[in-house]
Order: sequence, then structure tokens, then C-alpha cells
Amino acid sequence: MKSLSINGKNFSIEAQNEMPLLWAIRDIIGLTGTKFGCGLSQCGACSVLINGNLMKSCSIPISYVEGKEIFTIEGSSKNLEFLREAWHQGNVPQCGFCQSGQLIAATALLDKIEKPTNEDIDNAMSGNICRCGTYTRIKKAIHKAVELKMNDND
Repeated sequence: MKSLSINGKNFSIEAQNEMPLLWAIRDIIGLTGTKFGCGLSQCGACSVLINGNLMKSCSIPISYVEGKEIFTIEGSSKNLEFLREAWHQGNVPQCGFCQSGQLIAATALLDKIEKPTNEDIDNAMSGNICRCGTYTRIKKAIHKAVELKMNDND
């Protein structure tokens, strides 16, 4: 039995040590927001946070994440909520397939840099591919999320 902590909840699963985290998240636990894209850690569709660090779950064996906190698109955090609102306001997605990975990468960015520059955004988001080419909208939405966060009175 393997014990995984995902979005603050503990899960016990039966799986081999080498199983990619992506398949444990999607197929065993049933959280399907994290997507399979390339299977080679190239596209970012499978992005999750592991102990706050952005990682590609398609190439991380579950043995690596035991005892670590995993955060997926189904999770909840202030930065992710601001980003979701900004994504909605900016009508960011076209097909939407890459968006969970894009949002997780943007969350990792805002968790580390309160007010990122365009260069910070370009660097942070460079590991995520959008085949529809919504990069300009993504960048605007990240800036909008920062604005929403600054205007939040909570």
C-alpha cells in the first residue's frame, strides 16, 4: 500500500513503485483534472505541485512522492482562486486541454513571486505548451490575478 497526500487529503492506494504519479492521480484516485499530454515531461499538461514545486506528474514515480504534499488543479488555494477568476474574465482557454497545467504553473509562479514581470511569467510558463497559442491571454490573466489579489480585502 502506498500513502499519498493530495490536496490535503490522504489516500491509500495499491500500486507499483514505478507507476507514474499521473496515473495514480487519474486512474486510481479519480482526480481527472490533471491531463496526459505527451508522457515525456515536455508539454506540461500533467503539471502538479509537489511540496510547492512545479513538477510533471507523467514522469514522477509514486515512490518519490510518498510523504510529500501533492497539489492538483482540483485543490484550493488563494492564488489558484485568483487565477481561475482571471482566466474566466480574460476568456483564456480555447480548447482548454492544457489549462489545468497552465493554471498549476501560474500558481507555482504566484506562490514564489508576488508581482511577476513579463520575463518572470515567460520563464515560469515556458514548460507548458498551448497548442491553441493563448500565451498572450495567459500572460494577461496572470497580471489580472495579481491585480485581483492586490484588491482583495480578505
